[in-house]
Amino acid sequence: MALLGLGWSPPLARADMPDISWGGHLKSLNLNIQDPPVFEGESGEISSNRFRLDLSAPLGSWADADFSIADVFRYSDPPGLVLLPRDFPNRRLDMEKSWNDGGRYSHLLQIDRLTLRGTAFGFDWSLGRQAVGFGRVSLFSPLDIIAPFPPDALDTEVRPGVDSVRLSRYFGISGQAGLTAVFGQEQDLNSYLATIENNVDGIDLLGITGWLRNRPMAGLGFATEVGGMGLKAEAAHFEGTDVGKTEGDIHHRFPIAAAEIDYRFENDLVLFAQYLYNGAGVSEPEDYPRAALSAPYQEGLSFLAGRHYLLAAPSYQFHPLVTASGLLIWNLGDDSFLLRPLLDISLSDNASLQLFWSANFGRKPQTAPLSPIPEIRSEFGSAGDSGGFFLKYFF
Repeated sequence: MALLGLGWSPPLARADMPDISWGGHLKSLNLNIQDPPVFEGESGEISSNRFRLDLSAPLGSWADADFSIADVFRYSDPPGLVLLPRDFPNRRLDMEKSWNDGGRYSHLLQIDRLTLRGTAFGFDWSLGRQAVGFGRVSLFSPLDIIAPFPPDALDTEVRPGVDSVRLSRYFGISGQAGLTAVFGQEQDLNSYLATIENNVDGIDLLGITGWLRNRPMAGLGFATEVGGMGLKAEAAHFEGTDVGKTEGDIHHRFPIAAAEIDYRFENDLVLFAQYLYNGAGVSEPEDYPRAALSAPYQEGLSFLAGRHYLLAAPSYQFHPLVTASGLLIWNLGDDSFLLRPLLDISLSDNASLQLFWSANFGRKPQTAPLSPIPEIRSEFGSAGDSGGFFLKYFF
């Protein structure tokens, strides 16, 4: 609470103190989770409550500083239904503290931003714990390789901070070249990437190459607009590491690629649709558990177990304060899908409430005679439904 008091403390107004700006949010995500097919004991209720405080201040004429502290308090019934975030692969420094992880009540306190940034000799630089994001595709970006959001994520307004150093320089009218180093828990989890961006004849181009957590990789992407329709495409190719090991990559080489369109119809219906090829996944449903244990899945590079997907996200504002939207993630290989309708209600200028339900469809697991292990027959048919509400307040 002492940090929160900085926002209102009268001494900050003194002329000899830095010009500190502040903000943050309070969020409460509340879920009811149903038992997945065949598997029992995984249903219950979760309440995840987040407080975040962001501070920013200039440090003379040479740099600016950003600091953010995030606090997560969770209730789980039964205990252990969900665990606190752990094993951050893109963080070298231990600036997190957790209490009672796996219990009915758990708590995580972490520093999510601790950044110095400035400009010197024509280069923009930043170092410390900061947000690093790449890519142009909206639903799931193959080039957003450091700390991407899952395609079904509800809370995507603040990207988790990673420990990194960044250097960039602008050229021409809209060109930018950059170098990024991200430091993980171990040296093998470090990433070293070079990027280049430019706009050529109305087409935004992005290229990335380097090493992603000990994997050589390269990727290209573009974004443009034709006749009012947004067109985006990205592809990244990775060389596998620790292939064949339990927690290594499954494939010696694998691409992840996506093509996306977005369009606003005359009735103000907005539609995003994407085809995703997930080369980090597998073709057969019986291999899905192996994919879930592989390094791309555990590191957050991939969140899906199959290969071919169709994603769609329509939205329609039928009242200035109420927007209805939906999310479809369809595994084209096993014909299972997730469908999530959502209602977003604006409560005030800085508060909103989301009501949603996630339903999973597909072939259910089946247990063979004399076998205690169910046979997985589809990705989403093996998951339980869930729903609830998400309350957000920004200050």
